[in-house]
Amino acid sequence: MPVKIRLQRHGKKGKPFYWIVAADARSKRDGRFLEKLGTYNPNTNPATINIDVDGTVKWLQNGAQPTDTARAILSYKGVMYKNHLLGGVAKGAFSEEDAENKFEEWLVDKNSKIEASSKKIAKSKEDAKAKVLEAEKVVNEERMAAAKDAANATIKAEADAKIAAEAAKNAENEVEETKPETIDDAAAAAANEGKPEAKTEGEAKEDKA
Repeated sequence: MPVKIRLQRHGKKGKPFYWIVAADARSKRDGRFLEKLGTYNPNTNPATINIDVDGTVKWLQNGAQPTDTARAILSYKGVMYKNHLLGGVAKGAFSEEDAENKFEEWLVDKNSKIEASSKKIAKSKEDAKAKVLEAEKVVNEERMAAAKDAANATIKAEADAKIAAEAAKNAENEVEETKPETIDDAAAAAANEGKPEAKTEGEAKEDKA
């Protein structure tokens, strides 16, 4: 029975989560499987992979063939390398203890690289976050300055309007003070112009005498 080591999809829509399984090559991708070997979560950065290295190596030694994606994951976790080392042990190239030592050295080196990559990613995220905060700070300062300028402009406009209103009122008062006589006043003055001045009582008696 041909066996494939492949990914079986689980998880929600848009957030896939995979099981790494050994399954009959004739079964459906997400159908029955022979053994669950691990999990693969691509939603994290870096991706989270948990796998039974020794169990997967046994399947490889029994002829199981990984798919391209599964092979990349197995190589990343050292499964393919350990399978290669055990092949060397079977050929007598070195002892099983030497193979384990080589694999442990590989794991230490690999984990240090992963840790360095994780720190680099975390630092990049922090730098990006700091840049966003700085940009937001600049925008907020510009908005506050614009609001302050608008408030000052409003105050100045109100003061100018008040001054203009007072000036207009003063001008009206000056016009009232210098306003010429009305038509009735002018007519009355003209009528009285030809009349003799009223005489006193003594002047009137002298005229009669």
